[in-house]
Amino acid sequence: MSGAEAGVSAQLPSLDAEENERFSSLALFLVLFLLIGSFLTSYYLRVRRITAVHETIVGLFAGMFVGIVLRIGPLRPVREMLGFSNVIMMNVLLPPIILASGYHLRQAKFFRNFGTILSFALAGTFISAVVIGVIVWIGSFLHIERARLSLLDCLIFGSTLSATDPVTILAIFTSYKVDPQLYSIIFGESILNDAVSIVMFETLLHLRNQTITLWSIFYGFGFFALVFSFSVMLGVVFGLACSLTLKHSHLGSYPELESCIVILIAYSSYFFSNAVQMSGIVSLLFCGITLKHYAHGNMSFHTQRTTKAIFQTLASLSENFIFIYLGLSLFTGAKHEYMPMLIIFTLVAVVVSRYCAVFPIAYLLNRFAQFRARRRQRGAGAGVPVAAYELSHEYQLMLFWAGLRGAVGFALSAGIQGENASMLQTTVLVTVVLTVIVFGGTTAQMLDILHIQTGVDDDEDDVSAAGDEEAPDTQPWMYNDVRPPAIFPADDRYRDMSTELSVRQADENEVLPDAAGPVAFDASVELADDDASTESRSVRMLDTANLIFKDGEWFQRIDERYLLPMFSNTVANRKREQRKEARRAVSHEQEPNTPRSSSPKDKAH
Repeated sequence: MSGAEAGVSAQLPSLDAEENERFSSLALFLVLFLLIGSFLTSYYLRVRRITAVHETIVGLFAGMFVGIVLRIGPLRPVREMLGFSNVIMMNVLLPPIILASGYHLRQAKFFRNFGTILSFALAGTFISAVVIGVIVWIGSFLHIERARLSLLDCLIFGSTLSATDPVTILAIFTSYKVDPQLYSIIFGESILNDAVSIVMFETLLHLRNQTITLWSIFYGFGFFALVFSFSVMLGVVFGLACSLTLKHSHLGSYPELESCIVILIAYSSYFFSNAVQMSGIVSLLFCGITLKHYAHGNMSFHTQRTTKAIFQTLASLSENFIFIYLGLSLFTGAKHEYMPMLIIFTLVAVVVSRYCAVFPIAYLLNRFAQFRARRRQRGAGAGVPVAAYELSHEYQLMLFWAGLRGAVGFALSAGIQGENASMLQTTVLVTVVLTVIVFGGTTAQMLDILHIQTGVDDDEDDVSAAGDEEAPDTQPWMYNDVRPPAIFPADDRYRDMSTELSVRQADENEVLPDAAGPVAFDASVELADDDASTESRSVRMLDTANLIFKDGEWFQRIDERYLLPMFSNTVANRKREQRKEARRAVSHEQEPNTPRSSSPKDKAH
C-alpha cells in the first residue's frame, strides 16, 4: 500500500458516509475539470498552430497549480484522495497507451528497425541503470547526503529512472509529422524500455535480501530473458486466439459484442501476464500488434472503426491524465522528503547515463551496418551499389534528447523498500517532472536546431487509414469458409518476392537517406564498364534483392504463405491490400505537387 493510500485509510473513517461521498465527488470533479481544460488547451494550440508549448506540459503545470491549492487549503481529504497510486498508474492509465501504440504501430518500419530498437531497449536500459546507480552510489559514498545507500539499493533506484517517457516526445513527433524512421526507433525504444525497466526492477528486488554472487548475476540475466520472452509469447498467443475466435464465428453480425470481445481479450493479456509475474507491458504491446496484423481482417467494418476509435480515445485520456497526475503528486503526496544535493546528483546521472546509452550503441550499430554493407557488396558484385543504413549524428542527438524520464519510473519507485524509500521516491518524482519540462518542452526547438525533417507524410499510415475507412463492400466474417490456396497468384500482393524486394529496396534507397540518416556505402565500388549490358545489371540487381530477402525477409514469406491464411481472413485482406496499393499509386503520382517537409519554425507563430 502506498503512502497516499495509507493516508486515505487513516483519514476517511473519521468522515461519515455523506462527507466521504461529497469529498469523493469533489476530487473526481477536479480531475474531470483538469482534463477538460487540457483538451481545450490542446484544441486552442492546434487551431492557433502554437508549437512552442505542448498540451502535456500545460497539463503538468495545471496539476501542480491545483496541487499547491490543495496543499495550502483546508481540503485535506481531497488531497489525500488525489495522491499518486502506482496501482492506478499501472492498471488503469498505462494499458490504454500501450494497447493503442501496438494496435496503431507502423509495423513495417518497426520490424525493419527491430534490431536497432532492441539494442537501445536492452543494452541501453541496462547501461542507463548501471550508470545512474554507480554515480548515485559514489555520491552516497562521498556523503553528499546524510543517508548511506548500498550499491544494490542504488541499482534499484537506477532501474526506476532508466524508464524513459514515450508520451510527450511521440505526441510532439506526431504533431510535427517527424520522419517515420526516427519516430519508429524512438517509439519502439521507449515502449520496450519501459518493459525492460520493470523487469529489471523486479529482478533486482529479488536479489535485495540475497548475497550477490556470480551465480546470482547469471540468475538475474536468465530471469530477465525468460520473463521478456514469455511475455512476448503470451501477447502473441492472446492475439492469435482472438483472431481465430473472430474467424471461426459470426460475431461480425453483432458488432457491439465483437468490439467488447476484442477489447477484453487484449486487456486479459496484460493482467494475466502480470498475474503470472511476466511483463504486462510487453505482452499487451505484442498482443496489439498481433490483433492489428491478424484479427483486423476478421473484424466487421463497424468493429474495425469502433476499436480504432476506442483505443485512440482511451489513450488520449490516459496520456493527459498521467501528466496532470504527476503535477498533482508533486504537492499532494503524503510523505515527501526532499534532498537537494541528491536531486542534483541524480539529474547529472540521468544525463550522463543517457549519453552512455545512446552514442556508444549507435557507433556499434553503424559499424555493424558498414560491415554488412561490405559483405553484401562482395556478394552483389561491383556493378550494384549497396547502401549502409546508419544513424546520423543528428538522429543520435535527437535520441539523446528524447530520453526524458516518465511516469512509469515514478510508479516503479513506489516499490522501493527500506528506510530511505521516501527520499528516493521523492527524488524520482522531481527528476521525472524536471526532465519532462526541460527536455519535453524544448523538443520542438531541438528539431529545428538539428534540422530534423518534419512534415513527412507516412504513406504506410495514410494508406492504412484510407483502407480502414473504405466502405464495407464485403464483410470479412462472411468469408470464414473460404480456403485460399497456399501460394497466391502473381497479380495480388503475394506476387514474386524477388521483384517485390527489388522495388522496395529502390524505394528505401530513395527515401531513407533524407529521412533516417543512413548514408550510401562506398566500399571502393568499382562501377561496371560502360559497355556492360543492361541485362547483366538487372540480373545483379535481382541477385542483390534475393540476398537481402534471405538475410532479413524470411519471416514475411512464412507469414504470407502460412500464418495469414491460418489466422486471418485472406480474401478480405487481399481486397483491402489491393485498395491500399491503388491509393498508394495515386499518392505517388500526386507526390511532386505535395510538400513533404517543413521546419518547426514555419509552423509556429
